[in-house]
Amino acid sequence: MQLNPAYPTIQHRRAAEAIGVFFSSLPESEAVLLVNSCARGKASKDSCLDINVLVRPEVLAAKGDDLNSAWEAFYSSEDVFKELIVVGRFSEVHLDIVDGVFVPPPREWTGGPDSFEVAVGNMLAYSVPLWQRSDYYEQLKAKWLPYYDEKMRKERLAMARHFCINNLEHIPLYVARGLYFQSFDRLYNAHREFLQALFISRRTYPIAYDKWIREQIEAILGLPELYRQLTHLFEISHFESDALARKAQEVRRLLDEYAPVED
Repeated sequence: MQLNPAYPTIQHRRAAEAIGVFFSSLPESEAVLLVNSCARGKASKDSCLDINVLVRPEVLAAKGDDLNSAWEAFYSSEDVFKELIVVGRFSEVHLDIVDGVFVPPPREWTGGPDSFEVAVGNMLAYSVPLWQRSDYYEQLKAKWLPYYDEKMRKERLAMARHFCINNLEHIPLYVARGLYFQSFDRLYNAHREFLQALFISRRTYPIAYDKWIREQIEAILGLPELYRQLTHLFEISHFESDALARKAQEVRRLLDEYAPVED
């Protein structure tokens, strides 16, 4: 995906520049990365400014609290950030100090997809470096892009399918008991787990499972016909009916068609 980074306002740009100057003065910093909407040129004046500051793992372990305290003091003292806050409804800085170590988090049966692929994608595939001290950022990209190793990919595809199917198979049982809101919750989680499986099967990192769906399905994966099918999943004319069970069948069909079992 070709990135076209852009700031929606001059205040967003000035804030990003101030952050780059500040962290470049700290010897612990390896890189300052623009991530999320601004990195992809999709932000509005109401969007937050998302920044990742990359440090090495041993530095984060030893000095993470000190770096966060230094950042908080800088953020509260500089007018450039106060000017950003008044530009839009949610125009503030979201900054994370990260070490580039990616480990799949524990899963819960009813928690929806985990954040592993989203985290790797947004930090490495869909980020723009504003400043770099070393090649640490490039080392991480070489390790994780274009995608992680095939053994792990097949394991995670099987895992995503397993959790998705588990949610889908609960839906008709809950519908039969009149538990329609729980059925809807399971359907929504299964939909997001389907997206996780879809991206894993295509060896492509996602942006998110709950927004920018059209951009991801059509522009990144090149599947406009699938997007048209996804838009109908949550069109339910009568909530307290077997409609949710029928929607579950649709998701299962899409899962087997677009993210099938692999040997």
